[in-house]
Amino acid sequence: MYFQIKEIILWPKNKAFEPRRLSFELGKVNVITGTSKTGKSAIIPIIDYCLGADKCRIPVKTIRNSCEWFGVVVQTSSGQKLFARREPGSQQATGDMFISDAMNVVIPRQIESKNANVEGVKKSLDELAGLTALDFDEGDTGSGFKKRPSFRDLGAFIYQPQNIVANPDVLFFKTETYEHREKLRTIFPYVLNAITSEQLAKRHELADLKKELRRKENELTNVRQVSERWISEIKASVSEAKELGFIEQTIKPEASRDELVDLLTQVVHSATDKVRVTKETVSEAVEELVALQTEESAASMGLSLLRKRLTEMSALKESTIHYKDALQTQRDRLKVSEWVRSAHDRDHNCPLCGNQLTKATSNLEAIEKALKGIEEEAGQFGTIPAAFDREFERVRGEISLLTEKLRGIQIRRDALERRSDEAKSRQYDSLKASRFVGNLEQSLQTYSQVGTDGELEEEVHELSDRVSVLEKQISEAEIDAKTKRALNAVNFNAGKFLPGMDVERPNDPLSLSIDDLTIRIVGVDREDYLWEIGSGSNWLSYHIALTLGLQQYFLNLSRSPVPSFVAYDQPSQVYFPKKLAMREDEPTIDPEWKDEDIDAVRKVFNVFSSAVQANKGNLQIIVLDHASENVWGGIDNVHCVEEWRNGIKLVPINWLQP
Repeated sequence: MYFQIKEIILWPKNKAFEPRRLSFELGKVNVITGTSKTGKSAIIPIIDYCLGADKCRIPVKTIRNSCEWFGVVVQTSSGQKLFARREPGSQQATGDMFISDAMNVVIPRQIESKNANVEGVKKSLDELAGLTALDFDEGDTGSGFKKRPSFRDLGAFIYQPQNIVANPDVLFFKTETYEHREKLRTIFPYVLNAITSEQLAKRHELADLKKELRRKENELTNVRQVSERWISEIKASVSEAKELGFIEQTIKPEASRDELVDLLTQVVHSATDKVRVTKETVSEAVEELVALQTEESAASMGLSLLRKRLTEMSALKESTIHYKDALQTQRDRLKVSEWVRSAHDRDHNCPLCGNQLTKATSNLEAIEKALKGIEEEAGQFGTIPAAFDREFERVRGEISLLTEKLRGIQIRRDALERRSDEAKSRQYDSLKASRFVGNLEQSLQTYSQVGTDGELEEEVHELSDRVSVLEKQISEAEIDAKTKRALNAVNFNAGKFLPGMDVERPNDPLSLSIDDLTIRIVGVDREDYLWEIGSGSNWLSYHIALTLGLQQYFLNLSRSPVPSFVAYDQPSQVYFPKKLAMREDEPTIDPEWKDEDIDAVRKVFNVFSSAVQANKGNLQIIVLDHASENVWGGIDNVHCVEEWRNGIKLVPINWLQP
């Protein structure tokens, strides 16, 4: 992604001063040189903070005490973008941001208020980088290390601060913490384009399909188990139905499951109150019992209907009584209108104004009219017709007769059963048959809900086919192979830079390990990890070679989300003694350079120059270093941004004056 630093801006808390602006050349090696404690090491934290860092790592005291806003202007393929962020004060960070974009951004003299927040800036940077919105957690494990890639993750490839640039144990920015190390390992194949956004989408689709397939397969297994059990249960039910006389035809041994179910369905839908007997089993006692059962069934049905009719008539009679009571209440309330009407004098005038009370007369007439309407309605309603009472008594009488008839039938049936064991047995069989039909009806209802496995089996086949197609399209083996090919290209690119630097084994191939996030140097007899190689110059050389090799690879892709710049802080530190502690009042002095150290540092800058030259302006390198222009001067493609010596620093001295 074409994304290079155009300018860094600091807005002072003292509004009397103009903003501090540092301009950078695009597609060049930009150097800020100076002595210690001038603010060089604050440049990377300022860029990172303005591009959405979670914490402000800009040094406290001098810089943060004097600055109100920090800003960075980036050049993109669609124009310039200004990202400014407020100094956080006592907080670790603030979400207040100011953004502006145009072909050529105008830098405001002051930022009066925010117009964005850090979360919105992160989203816009993600979109600018063209990062996928999908995560790597296809299985929904909840792992925080498999979240979607973000622009913030790409800082690993563009920042080499002072504590990283020659570190034998840590190769990438912020990967000294477990969280960032695991996240970088997760997104590395995506950044290398070994897995694309389309493949990630297919991964998610494949994971969802596999879940659905497992669920359908479990359902199919359960249905098939139910079906096998049902085959046995159906055959047993058919045999029992035939034994009870519900089925008369001969059942073929090869009858299908559906044919057997149809037979049982016919049994349920047939008249269940008829006792299935044959001529051979009929005797007089059984015939009498069957007749009694038929008579009892008819009497029970008639009694049920009569009881329902009696209930409805009783409810109607009760409602009539309540309605008449309500009418009577209304009549009593309106009777007062007759008394008022009789006492009313139509010619009576108001004692105050002398006018006639015509309105009162009309109101009384309306009340009197309503009373007459209710009285007429009550008169029309009258009482319940005599025919209703006769019908009511007839129903009660028939209920009494049928009740006695049923009692008589039961007495005759009990006597018959005591007299005939065959009739008693037949009665038992009848009850057994009724229970069988009831159970069979429930079972068939359950079976109809379960259904057959044909449709489900077809769904499983379709899902299996779709899973197979997607697995071929996103073969993990193919992704691994593409990752290895990408790493080989990165290793080859990095290897081309090594002979030009101060390294002990310039011709030994190096190998980037994603699992370990470090470099292995391949020797004749063994592979050595970076931390096993001695000397700071070796560590520095491998850091620079790999970061440039990665940038070379990203720039050769048709589309890469990684910004096209790299910032190195103090790469020359390995060539002079580093003071671990320094008093505030101790004067800042430049290190004394030896000729061989100057040669080694020039090699580094020559490599930087060749890298930007090879990429024809698509790569920008920012170097923050003690080395002055007499060390790297005269090298092509190297631009001196500023020299911070003799009182010149990141923060102007007059900003610090009370």
